[in-house]
Amino acid sequence: MKFFEGLKREFGTTHHKQRSGAFDLLKFIGPGLLVTVGFIDPGNWASNFAAGSQFGYTLLWVVTLSTLMLIILQHNVAHLGIVTGLCLSEAACQHLPKKTSRFVLWTAMGASISTSLAEILGGAIALDMLFDVPIKIGSVLVAVFVFLMMYSNSYKKMERYIIAFVSLIGLSFIYELFLVDIQWGEASRAWVTPSIPEGSMLLIMSVLGAVVMPHNLFLHSEVIQSRQWNLEDEKVIEKQLKYEFFDTIFSMGIGWAINSAMILLAAATFFGQGVVVDDLQQAQSLLDPLLGKSAALVFALALLFAGISSSMTSGVAAGSIFAGMYNEPYNIKDIHSKTGTLISLGVAILIIFLIGDPFQGLIISQAILSLQLPITVFLQVRLTSSEKVMGKHVNKPFTKFILYFIAIVVTVLNVMLLVSFFIQ
Repeated sequence: MKFFEGLKREFGTTHHKQRSGAFDLLKFIGPGLLVTVGFIDPGNWASNFAAGSQFGYTLLWVVTLSTLMLIILQHNVAHLGIVTGLCLSEAACQHLPKKTSRFVLWTAMGASISTSLAEILGGAIALDMLFDVPIKIGSVLVAVFVFLMMYSNSYKKMERYIIAFVSLIGLSFIYELFLVDIQWGEASRAWVTPSIPEGSMLLIMSVLGAVVMPHNLFLHSEVIQSRQWNLEDEKVIEKQLKYEFFDTIFSMGIGWAINSAMILLAAATFFGQGVVVDDLQQAQSLLDPLLGKSAALVFALALLFAGISSSMTSGVAAGSIFAGMYNEPYNIKDIHSKTGTLISLGVAILIIFLIGDPFQGLIISQAILSLQLPITVFLQVRLTSSEKVMGKHVNKPFTKFILYFIAIVVTVLNVMLLVSFFIQ
């Protein structure tokens, strides 16, 4: 793709005149949007529609908090990839004791499987909505299609497809929001005012786990390296660090808007009617009489796009994690990357065949992600706070404080989640 060839020329060992300005910024958009796909996936749909239908606009603040945490974490892990030329998995293997790194990375593989389960289920649910394909058969179709897409296309093509999917999902929700009456004053207050209604803790953790996702931290540190820059040139690294932040802010902002739109739509459509959504098929069927057949169709198509695109990024993350165990970068043609991807997609399919309630599976899968998240976050902060790993780009004291604070907050919330399970 000319986009990447131009970047390689600019950031390779040969030197060319570099342009600046808005066009220069736009050239760097891409890796962040692949991460964005991970938190507008079907697991988010389940969590957000459940949150909006049960508690109205009240839990919008969780999306805001989660996105702010996400920006800080993704920006930090992208720095690891830019400065070291290693993904998070490779860095863990090189700088941690073998037993420790293997434990951490296998828990990350478990989180990736949980993610793939949600993504594949979402795509299968969409196929059921559109063509009456049974969930289990649809799951196999989605997984096979995703793997073939990943194996037959280069990363460059995949990035282009995924950016198109994100655009279509965003446009779908813009269309949906025009069909409902949003209480913007109430929504604006809810975005910035924390509130924990009785019985909402599991959903809060599900929304958190659906936005701040462990596999995305591995994914971002991998895909940010697609630019193939010259690690020996400090000026090149500095420019990469500068423009990566723009890419992250821009992309995470899109994710915040789409996640918010899901809660807004559910609150305006279902909460006011006293309808609690506990099934995505139910949500689609209820949209038909309330908003019209076109809204229900757009909903199903957007869900299909979300399921396919997020399954692809989940597969890349799993391949990156597994390959990293062998100190290798992600390459879908390599046996280790391919094995990691197949483990994630294959085990997810197996679990789907064993569970009875697909929607509850989506909710629980997101909570599982939040349980693994502290492990990955503490791993990341340890590595990016090490001068041996990062050199002059090591975390500054204030940055380290913020990162550890986020890690502690996530851990505390996870403890609260476990307590809520026992007292229910």
